[in-house]
Amino acid sequence: MAEKVLFLTGKLAEPSLHRVLNDMVALPFEYRVHQLGVSVAALMTDKMIARRLTPEIIADSDQIVVPGRCRGNLEELSAQLGVEVVRGPDEVKDLPLYFGQAKKAADLSRYDVNIFAEIVDAPERSIESIIERANYYGQNGADVIDIGCLPEEKFPHLEEAIAALHEAGFKVSVDSLELDDLRRAGKAGADHLLSLTEKTYHLAEETDAVPILVPAEMGSLASLERAMELMDKINRPWIADPILDPVHFGLTDSIVRYHELRRKYPDAPIMMGVGNLTELTDADTSGINAILFGIISELNINNVLATEVSPHARNAIMEANIARRMMFAAREDSSLPRDFSSDLLIAHERRPFPDTEEDIHFLYENIKDPNYRIKVAEKGIYMFNREGLMQNVDPFAFYPQIDLKGDTGHAFYLGAELARAQVAWQLGKRYTQDEELRWGCAVKVEEDLTKQTAEGSTLTTGKKCGTA
Repeated sequence: MAEKVLFLTGKLAEPSLHRVLNDMVALPFEYRVHQLGVSVAALMTDKMIARRLTPEIIADSDQIVVPGRCRGNLEELSAQLGVEVVRGPDEVKDLPLYFGQAKKAADLSRYDVNIFAEIVDAPERSIESIIERANYYGQNGADVIDIGCLPEEKFPHLEEAIAALHEAGFKVSVDSLELDDLRRAGKAGADHLLSLTEKTYHLAEETDAVPILVPAEMGSLASLERAMELMDKINRPWIADPILDPVHFGLTDSIVRYHELRRKYPDAPIMMGVGNLTELTDADTSGINAILFGIISELNINNVLATEVSPHARNAIMEANIARRMMFAAREDSSLPRDFSSDLLIAHERRPFPDTEEDIHFLYENIKDPNYRIKVAEKGIYMFNREGLMQNVDPFAFYPQIDLKGDTGHAFYLGAELARAQVAWQLGKRYTQDEELRWGCAVKVEEDLTKQTAEGSTLTTGKKCGTA
């Protein structure tokens, strides 16, 4: 960290910058604040900074921090000034996070859980459609593509599908209630078979595929253990799945079975199928996945079977990918799963309202132009320019007080911005004028997925830790 830091700011943000810096404790550097002579800090450019910074202002600075929305090439500016110039966070109030006075940006490149993503209607799909779906799942984090067979429905192109998926670089599992389907899959080179029991385990002797074992009797951990022991006797690898049941149909007891299985077999490879909760519960899957992967992390479960059947579960694979990385990072850090990633915060945000009512009033009192500014705080939506300050929770309440002199383009713009502001206030999301609301992984914008942000780490394609 540089020993002497110069912070550049605008007139309106200067008091807030001083307050935030004064409140930060044990800073590893000395700092000065220089107001660059522009009202809004975001209007700074590299050329403007170069013109307005004199050698006297830079003085003995080792580093210059500009606002996050400052435009221009900072590498060229650094070379021109002879001092390193870096971008700070977009919001002044995020400076403590930026300088590590909260949880640091996390490394989300690591995980130790395999995701099996099931194509539930594979028999009804063409080979091209199966590959297309597999590519989608792979891009969202799947490690194994699970081919789901349908009861009493023929699957003549099963072998061709397995070969095509292998050719495309995927590991393949086949899920069927019919032994004939599983036998065909094993002979065709499938990597895994779902599912065998103590009554059907012998099929594993006919193939190199690793079977997922389930109880022959619903809810019977003893039945599953017998299947595990039988597999050990023939010296073949396996993965055990006690089966996660839906809410009100044995959920709590099934979680207890997973806990008991891990207690008795500390090193056993275990699978959990999460679809019975994500698919069969009318709740956002991002939260369900977060909690389930917390349990998965605590129990050191190595494999997950996930599906995207219900329309409300259309992001379940991506959410599982994020959740496994976040929980791995939190476990390695011996900490709560907070401030590692905001990707599972779909409807809400941890810090939705960075501006206080006092901050907004200060901005209003210093505005000298007719352009409308929109802010969102605890009490609602604020809209202001030099003519006045309005506050309400209903965008339509602003309409009688707005004078746009027939400017339909401006009216359209303000309508769109006020609609965003209303959603942000109602849900508890951060609103920044002229920017899209952030919806976590539910709405992904084009971005550098390796970029570290002030609120945590964005997801990277990453690498896997532990067993394959």
